[in-house]
Amino acid sequence: MLYTRRDFGKLALAGVPAAGILLKSDFAFAAALAKPNSKWAGVQVGMNAPYNFGGGNFMSGDEILDRCVKLGISGVELRAQPVELFLGSPAAVAGAAAQAAGGGRGRGRGAAAPAAGADPAARAGGGAAGAPAEVLIGGRGAGRGAGGTAAAEGGAPCVPGAGIAPAVAAETGATAGAGGRGGGRGATTPEQQAAQKAAADETRKWRMGVSMDKVKEFRKKYEDAGVLIEIVKWDGIFGFSDDEVDYAFQVSKALGARALSSEITIGQTKKLGQFADKHKMQVGYHGHAGVTPAIWEATFAEAKYNAANLDLGHFTAGNNTSPVPFLKKYPERITHVHVKDRKFCNGPNMPFGQGDTPIKEVLHLMRDNKWKFQATIEFEYAVPQGSDRMTEIAKTIQYCQDCLLR
Repeated sequence: MLYTRRDFGKLALAGVPAAGILLKSDFAFAAALAKPNSKWAGVQVGMNAPYNFGGGNFMSGDEILDRCVKLGISGVELRAQPVELFLGSPAAVAGAAAQAAGGGRGRGRGAAAPAAGADPAARAGGGAAGAPAEVLIGGRGAGRGAGGTAAAEGGAPCVPGAGIAPAVAAETGATAGAGGRGGGRGATTPEQQAAQKAAADETRKWRMGVSMDKVKEFRKKYEDAGVLIEIVKWDGIFGFSDDEVDYAFQVSKALGARALSSEITIGQTKKLGQFADKHKMQVGYHGHAGVTPAIWEATFAEAKYNAANLDLGHFTAGNNTSPVPFLKKYPERITHVHVKDRKFCNGPNMPFGQGDTPIKEVLHLMRDNKWKFQATIEFEYAVPQGSDRMTEIAKTIQYCQDCLLR
């Protein structure tokens, strides 16, 4: 039976349970009950998407949304590639095709390796050809499979909880002064360089013609399903033209985001910070194990809206100490934290609750201090035999909920 709001009020006063009562005038109320909700005790728990799902950067926006709803997730840090795929970017379409042909994750953080000369979004996850190489501090591969201790060259031991791990300290010093990533890619031919430049020019031209109304369609689809796009990650943004950087901020705002995110890159954060100050929108730089508090502080000093996407696991493993003091000192400069569990001494990723990362303490601090930045789950530990990725992600979500509600 359907009830009016007045009927519902009378029943409530009479002590009739609300379960099973559907308001005649408000089907939206019933629909809202079915929407995902991962905001507990005032803390929005979110998802790094599509990265967590393992299907590559060019997973469709619809598939990402479907997985978030199934998991009950109501907030995301979303990469720009699925958005530009929805908008019809030739580069994103080429990237999706290359990813499909490559059969999944392919290289690095999820993008399949496209053919030489492919469009820049396919080649570098959304960056532009001819861009300066990103000097990533404390790269993702370093020490991830290591056990309890790590040592720098010369055999210095790592003492859990005693400060930055020697191996990471050595790596940071080498990386910070480098002129590029080093290793990995072979030299491109003049023909390949010309093709990459042409593709980058095509992407720039396409981006300048994008309608923000179309971007808002993407946003509406997510918000209607109960999922907020709070952060948008732009891979390769340091290679964008000035007009493209403005475009990235405009798209992010049209999606409803309150911040951009990007990998942290030596020598590039000051200029990007100037755009952040212009648009009055924070950029949260994501750091790996080699990023120290001193590096963050130098980045903050470059621009008012420069901020940190603080990865709790990487901070713990690389700095060999808790990220809590840093969070307490700079809560206003945190766009979101990546929640994962790693061991000290540049140790491996672990199922939540089995590493040295103080996930529970950080979530309690966010709850008790009413910090508004997102706690974004980044799923990276190995899926156990007999399980699957979605099941394990659901466990991480439950862990965070339990921490916040107990």
